[in-house]
This record gives sequence, C-alpha cells and structure tokens, in this order.
Amino acid sequence: MNQAPSFSLERNAFGRLVLTLPGGEPQAGVVPVRAFPIAAPDEGLSLVGADGHELLWIDRIDMLPAATRALIEEELATREFVPVVRRIRSVSTFATPSTWVVETDRGDTQFVLKGEEDIRRLEAGRLLIASSHGIQFLVPDRFALDRHSKRLLERFL
Repeated sequence: MNQAPSFSLERNAFGRLVLTLPGGEPQAGVVPVRAFPIAAPDEGLSLVGADGHELLWIDRIDMLPAATRALIEEELATREFVPVVRRIRSVSTFATPSTWVVETDRGDTQFVLKGEEDIRRLEAGRLLIASSHGIQFLVPDRFALDRHSKRLLERFL
C-alpha cells in the first residue's frame, strides 16, 4: 500500500472525523473521498483535510482494520446517495423531459429525466441516470433488468 505505515482515525465529540498521522498533530474535519465511486468503490480512497488537501491515500478500503473501515464507510454513506434501480415501472412519455417511476434499493420513487444525454453508459452494461434534481441513479447491469424495464430503457438509448 502507498499509505502511511500507521495512522489513527476517530470521531470527535462534534461527530467529525479526526486523523492522526505518525508524529503529526490531529487533523479534525477529515473527509473520505472515493477516487472511483462507481467503477471501483473499494479502491482508491483519499482522506482530505478541512483545507481540501489530501492528507492520506488508501489503496484499498478492505485492507484497513475493521473499526477504521467502519468509520470511513459510515461517513461515506452520509455523503453518497446513489440509489440502485431494480426495475423501471413506467415512463410518462418517450420524449424528454419524461417522468420515470422506478423501484430502487431504497424504495419506489419517481424522477424527471431532462434529456437522453442524462443517461451515461458505463462499462459492463452499467448506466448512471441523472434526475432533474441532480440525483444519480445506478443501473448495475441493464441487461439483467426484467423484460419490461429493458423495453422502456431501450427507447432512450
């Protein structure tokens, strides 16, 4: 790993992450940032200080001690919100803007798709769909969707 040989990470009384590097002063307000949150969420993580500068690079989150990993994952969960689309129930119209009703891993919801360009194709059949409010919805494998969902989606691809 490219990271420092040892460090400690804890939460202070205000709920902020505090990073202490060997021989260094504790840095409060540390924020974890994934390098590739969609393509490789467990690889490449930076701990960034309150000033926006990287304090520590972590190659793989799964190589960290369980307590440290839990703190980082807890912090990431509060910052990252990317619902996973399991099924497309309906689309209001095949022209944009259109209202989509979808089933996600976080429950049923609806959003407005402003244009076809708001559907980004990623590798391995994955899609990232941006709603008109800026929420990113992930389709992990468009080929694994049910037949009805695939038929609706294909009209926009």
